Amino acid sequence: MDRKTNLKDWTLFLGFAAVVLCLPIILDPIGANYPDLLQKIAIFGIFAIGFNILFGLTGYLSFGHAAFIGVGSYMSLWSFKLLTMNVLPAIAFSVILAGMFAYLIGFVSLRRSGIYFSILTLAFAQMSYSLAYSVLTPITNGETGLQTRAIRTDPATSLLDGDIRIIDQALGIQEASVPTTHFFGMAMSGYTGFYFCAVLLIICFFIAQRLTNSNFGMMLKAIKSNQNRLNYTGIHTRPYLIAAFVISGMYAGLAGSLMAVTDPIAGAERMQWTASGEVVLMTILGGVGTLVGPVLGAGIIKYAEQKVSSWNEGILDSFFSFLPEGLQHFMSGLGALFVGEGWHTTLGLLFMIIVIFLPGGIMEGIRRIAAVFARKSKSNNTSAAAPQPAE
Repeated sequence: MDRKTNLKDWTLFLGFAAVVLCLPIILDPIGANYPDLLQKIAIFGIFAIGFNILFGLTGYLSFGHAAFIGVGSYMSLWSFKLLTMNVLPAIAFSVILAGMFAYLIGFVSLRRSGIYFSILTLAFAQMSYSLAYSVLTPITNGETGLQTRAIRTDPATSLLDGDIRIIDQALGIQEASVPTTHFFGMAMSGYTGFYFCAVLLIICFFIAQRLTNSNFGMMLKAIKSNQNRLNYTGIHTRPYLIAAFVISGMYAGLAGSLMAVTDPIAGAERMQWTASGEVVLMTILGGVGTLVGPVLGAGIIKYAEQKVSSWNEGILDSFFSFLPEGLQHFMSGLGALFVGEGWHTTLGLLFMIIVIFLPGGIMEGIRRIAAVFARKSKSNNTSAAAPQPAE
C-alpha cells in the first residue's frame, strides 16, 4: 500500500470516527439526538458493516443473519444471569458463540451459491427462530423473552425467575432491585451506552477497513468478480468464503449482544426473517461494497423507523399550515399515507428511487456530486492558468 492510499484510508477512518462521536450534535437539528435512537444507529451500523463484509465483498447474499443477532442476545442475557452484569464477558461470549454458529451454518450453506445459498441461510434462520420460540423454551423463555432478574435467594427457584450471578456474588457487588448492565461501574444506558456502542462501531469500522484493503479482502473481491476463474486456476475459494461468513456472523453476534447490553431482554422476534431483510435494505440503500454506505443506510432506516413512524396527521397539518385550509387538509391527508403506520411506504419509495437511479446507493450519489464539483474546480483552475491575450 503506497503512502497516498494509506493517508486516504487514515483520513476516512478519522473522519468517520469524528462524525460518529459527534452524532448527538450533528443529529440535534432533526430531533434525532436522543440516546435510544443513537444506540440503535450504532448497533445496526455494526450489523450492516459485518453484513457488507460478506455481501459487499463476495457477492453472497444471506437472508439468515438475524439468527446471529438472536444468538448474541441470548448469550448475553445468560451471561448476565449466570456470571455478572458487567458487559465485557457477555460481549466476548456472544461474539465467540455467534462465530461458532456461523461456521456451522456457513459450512453447509456455502456448498451452494446464488439464490440457493440465500434460501439455505433463510431456512436456517427460520429454523432458529422456531426453535427459540417453542422447542428451546427452557433456554429462551419462548414468546415471553429472556430477562434479567434479582439474585435469587431460594435455590429451588428457576433460573428463568431468578439469577445467580456467580462473579457478582463472589465480589460482593450490591445491586438494586432492578439489575442494570454496566462496564466496570459505568451504566450502559443513556449517552454512556451510546458512546460505548459508538466506540465499538469505530473499532469494527477500522477492522473492516483493514480486512477490505488486505490480501484477504482482495481475494474476496476476486471471488465476487469471477469465482469460476479462480477455481480453474487451482485456488480453493471455499475457505475464504467460510472465513468471510464467520467474520460477518461475529459482527452480527456483537450487534445482538449490544442490543441486550442497552436493553437487557432477548426475544425470538430478533431472529425473524424481517430483521435479515432489514440489513439487506440498509446495505443496498447506503452502497454495497462501500465502508461508510452500510452505516449511512442503517442510520437512515432507523431514523425513519423512529421519527417518520411517529408523525401523524396533526403534525402534517401544522407543517402545511401556510397553505389555504382546503389545500392544507388535502396535503396532510395525502402525506398521512406515507407516515405513521405507512412509513414503510416511504421507505419502499426511497428504496425504489435509489435502486433505479443510484444502483450504487447513496454513496454513489455522493461520489457523483463530488465529481461534478471536482470538474468545476479543475475547469476554473485551467481557465485561471491559461495565458491571457496581449492587449
